[in-house]
Amino acid sequence: MNEKTTRCIEWIREFFQITHGKTAVLGISGGKDSTVVAALCAEALGKENVLGVLMPNGVQPDISDSEALVAHLGIRHIVVNLHDAFLSLLCQVANVSKPEDAPADARINLAPRLRMATVYATAQTQDAGRVANTGNRCEAAVGYTTLYGDLAGDFAPILNCTVSEVRAMGHDLGIPRYLVEKAPSDGLSGKTDEDRLGFTYAQVEDFLAQRPLPEDVLAKITAKHRASQFKRDILRIPAFPNK
Repeated sequence: MNEKTTRCIEWIREFFQITHGKTAVLGISGGKDSTVVAALCAEALGKENVLGVLMPNGVQPDISDSEALVAHLGIRHIVVNLHDAFLSLLCQVANVSKPEDAPADARINLAPRLRMATVYATAQTQDAGRVANTGNRCEAAVGYTTLYGDLAGDFAPILNCTVSEVRAMGHDLGIPRYLVEKAPSDGLSGKTDEDRLGFTYAQVEDFLAQRPLPEDVLAKITAKHRASQFKRDILRIPAFPNK
């Protein structure tokens, strides 16, 4: 294994030792990030100590990829369909009779928050469950995350890894190529991440490495990076003098 893969595995073991954790619990979307994190956890802790939570919101066209991943790794998994809870909650909070009438941001961000609530609830049914965050550095850099949704977690093995680094780890771990190279999408909007962002993750990596970019792309990435800084900061609190 390459150095970064080995270090991530060692880091997960260290985290579980320090926190007295036993079971890694994570959402399995079928995308490369949750796929790689699940594989890292299985290597670090043993497949019997990893629990994947599959969370379709109604019908998930690519759920077979999630099923293939848990079968490939041999990890335990459960399926929790969020559709009824999602529809009920969305209509109530938006005060609409049909979910499609709710504001777009509410529709898009409610699902990942419900998913993380589900993963945390599942973790508390396990022996010393610890919730894995499955985000990567490129997503975080441009704020393509949902606060208290996919941005939550007890530990984040790949949050400091770029998309290309995550893919390299996936190949290193022997994950089927089609899962590692799958175009990233949120599974909610029907579009790929790059369609929604208006630039590629390769360009985000260039931005992070301070390599040259076309002016229009640099402006887009810089704007999103600056606007999303609050998501990367520790929860802000007012400063008061000590008495």
